[in-house]
Amino acid sequence: MKKILFTKMEGIGNDYVYIDATKNDLRLSDREIQFLSNRNFGIGGDGVIFIRKSGKADFQMDMYNSDGSSSEMCGNGIRCVAKYVYDHKLTANRNLKIETGKGVLTLDLDLNESGTVSYVSVDMGEPILLPSKIPVSWPDENPIINQELEIAGQKLKFTAVSMGNPHAVFFTEDADKIALDDIGPEIEHHSIFPRRVNAEFVSIKGTDHFYQRTWERGAGETLACGTGACAVAVAAHLTGRAGRKVKIDLRGGTLFIDWLEKGNVIMRGPAKEVFTGEIEI
Repeated sequence: MKKILFTKMEGIGNDYVYIDATKNDLRLSDREIQFLSNRNFGIGGDGVIFIRKSGKADFQMDMYNSDGSSSEMCGNGIRCVAKYVYDHKLTANRNLKIETGKGVLTLDLDLNESGTVSYVSVDMGEPILLPSKIPVSWPDENPIINQELEIAGQKLKFTAVSMGNPHAVFFTEDADKIALDDIGPEIEHHSIFPRRVNAEFVSIKGTDHFYQRTWERGAGETLACGTGACAVAVAAHLTGRAGRKVKIDLRGGTLFIDWLEKGNVIMRGPAKEVFTGEIEI
């Protein structure tokens, strides 16, 4: 049996089990990650995130989905990593560099009156629009903007964006009317997405204001998805639905996204610690 110290954290409802592996470099199997993520028998979460030492940044985020598969990046997850390392005094730096599967990202921390982190801004880098880099199996290398895709007998228009992980963005009149449990797996495992894909269904709430639901590969529907919100902001601008600064409501809360003229996408949102504990596996 292994005894593991953990911290449960969430970024607008996108919750993960966080493990400080900076001292012992703990590694777990797929089945152990599935157990920790299980909401009935384990701790419960959208996955497990290890915080590790890095040779090229302040820390490394090593992320796994609830099914045990690895993932390159999570926008809500990385904000919680920043809060963890500052609040748990692993660093006193309020401007951090964190290594991810997408590369090294820069984060700025906002503190509340008690001196702990409340909001985090993340420079998510430039969106990837080339189909082969997202990746999407597509007949040419032009960005896939508002193109038709047949899903379970339906023809839907989507825009493809990678923010270090692949996203397919679908704009619809009412995202809450989408049967996401049915159509989500069909999109995730569609043959044109060789590494599977995250799917966002998005409706317009107002000028530069959107509502988003996300089906995450390897996890199912989640209350929030930070990289997905960034992909939605990019897709909204590319399809003429918004400017470069947008507000995006998700089921777990709100994110603010700014696609800068120079190309980088900035995401700002909250990060919270829920509880800490020890578990045997």
